[in-house]
Amino acid sequence: MAAVSLKIDGKTVETAPGRSVMQAARDAGIGIPALCDHPALPPEGACRICLVEIEGQRAPQPACTFQVSAGLVVQTRSPHVVAARKLVLELLLSDHPLDCLTCESTGSCLLQDLAYEYDVKGDRWRGRHHDYPVDSSNPFIQVDRNKCIVCRRCVRACNSINGVEAISIFHRGFNASIGFGADGPMQDSPCEFCGSCVAVCPTGALRPKLAIGKGRPWQVKKVDTICSYCGVGCKLTLHVRDNRIIGADGAWDGPVNRGWTCVKGRFGHDYVRHPDRLTKPRVRHYLLHGGKKRRDGTGWDWVETDWDTALEVAARGLCQIRGKYGADSIGVLCSAKCLNEENYLMNKLARQVIGTNNIDHCARL
Repeated sequence: MAAVSLKIDGKTVETAPGRSVMQAARDAGIGIPALCDHPALPPEGACRICLVEIEGQRAPQPACTFQVSAGLVVQTRSPHVVAARKLVLELLLSDHPLDCLTCESTGSCLLQDLAYEYDVKGDRWRGRHHDYPVDSSNPFIQVDRNKCIVCRRCVRACNSINGVEAISIFHRGFNASIGFGADGPMQDSPCEFCGSCVAVCPTGALRPKLAIGKGRPWQVKKVDTICSYCGVGCKLTLHVRDNRIIGADGAWDGPVNRGWTCVKGRFGHDYVRHPDRLTKPRVRHYLLHGGKKRRDGTGWDWVETDWDTALEVAARGLCQIRGKYGADSIGVLCSAKCLNEENYLMNKLARQVIGTNNIDHCARL
């Protein structure tokens, strides 16, 4: 189909038919602020921060839902638009905690960024503030509905991306707020704790519990890696401070996961520094002294050794079993935490060296 030509802030922009003004502006490098819009989610038009002036329209229109058409003339920074956005921000802050000094989202909060950009201090309107209890019952996600701006990002991520429909908006008007299941505890809902809602929340309403108090965004080093759990190969961005992982996000440029990940990938990183994690190979004590089991039951305790010794003990044991019972008495189980090349070598070891076809994979993908 032929491209649609329009003007945004005096710049001629060409885009595909059916796209929104927001998408066309984003493709052209023109920034339009938004709180409810997210590139990975369907448009909602809830926050009204992305209002723009469009020639021929009686009132400012939300850029995230207004579709482009040939000859459209758009103004994104006119005095009328700036005043409208500032009013919306003032109304949002009239019922929002102004605890930015201690809020976990300071430095990564879109509402805070926009208030700074538009010089909104939050003291023009003083409405009746909500006082919801902070829900910390979930082991992975902390929910503070006092900081929710009802942008519905979390609702769309849960419904449209994950397909679980565990989050909804309950009540109406001033009392509208997010809730889980039948407006009960998160763990009693269909929630799979994937953390997609946390990934798209623009404020501090939904936070990864394991990262609370561990560091501000500017104190954290971000490191891209591949998830170590299953064989899908999701790309993750680890948040590292003082050589410790304090959080993880799905990388939006990941070719496999496109920013999303499961509960293990997002929250299951504490094993790296877990005190029970093995850092050296271990063998049974009796295997280091002739390999015969003692009749008195001693020698079964695990002892640390070097890799050469551990591999020699394992090879000797496999040879003894194959010689006594045959190659088919041995099975090999590969791991999804290994590289494809490593699993391929295990396949060669099983079939060509040991001589067994009894080989399986824990992920079976």
